[in-house]
Amino acid sequence: MLSIKQRAKTFFECLPSYNEGYLEVGDGHSLYYEEYGNPNGRPVLFLHGGPGAGFSNSHKGFFDPKTFRVIFYDQRGSGKSIPYAEIKNNTTELLLSDIECLRNFLKIDSWLLFGGSWGSTLALLYGIKYPERCKGFILRGIFLGSRKEVNWFLYDINRFFPEAYNKFISYVPKTERDNILNWFYSQLNAKDRSANLKAASVWAEYENSCSSLEYVERPISGENALAISRIEAHYFINDCFISKNFIINNIGKISHIPAIIVQGRHDVICPPFSAMNLSKEWKSSELQIVDDAGHSAFEHNIGRKIINALHMIK
Repeated sequence: MLSIKQRAKTFFECLPSYNEGYLEVGDGHSLYYEEYGNPNGRPVLFLHGGPGAGFSNSHKGFFDPKTFRVIFYDQRGSGKSIPYAEIKNNTTELLLSDIECLRNFLKIDSWLLFGGSWGSTLALLYGIKYPERCKGFILRGIFLGSRKEVNWFLYDINRFFPEAYNKFISYVPKTERDNILNWFYSQLNAKDRSANLKAASVWAEYENSCSSLEYVERPISGENALAISRIEAHYFINDCFISKNFIINNIGKISHIPAIIVQGRHDVICPPFSAMNLSKEWKSSELQIVDDAGHSAFEHNIGRKIINALHMIK
């Protein structure tokens, strides 16, 4: 992890937001949002990962508050949005509709899309559906929502982080280890709160512990982990509600829009093969592979590349 001194050199100071509130989007869901930076600055939509992770105050550090008007929001079931950890009426298509609802509510004509991991997936899908609303893309840790990528997460991280994987898999009964996703999904949605929270904690610790170049055990409480664990499992078991190869097959709809893709070479959560495949098909994209980085946006050189990218797209 970054030292305080390293972080100070890389990231901007995180200041208070100038506006916040809730937006009702139907189906019983209300989204929490904040507006940050310069009200007259360049509009940027921040799309958090997971799905289900929510945004944090530390994400403000990527943005020069004098230059950008940044829209942060928690997707359905995530962060401060309500109801918390809810998977009912929570699909990719509804998340895209929510983004348009938020854009109209805030009276923004078009904006930059900033997303990492699942946030990159959502940014790409939004761009394909609403290309006229997108001025450019800054993406990190590309995830295309494929079964291949999900299976990598569930089975193949073992090749790089065996300690984390062994701890993760030890919680799963031996008879269920060929069916990890279905087993976790059942635990996370069982009518047993203690089972929900234990499964959530195990899932989230596994993901968090493998997110940086250095392996560090990062325990997380079940209550804090429930949204990301339950919502991720919900999306993964439904193939992220995306048809096979949908993003690559439709990338031509945004091929004229500039994009910078920042990818850690040693990212084991979202391996570089997805970023490479995407950049090959996207004429206006630039792929920047960071040799000394994993998945986390807060690793020193990932953060530096992201901040530079924000100022490169006009």
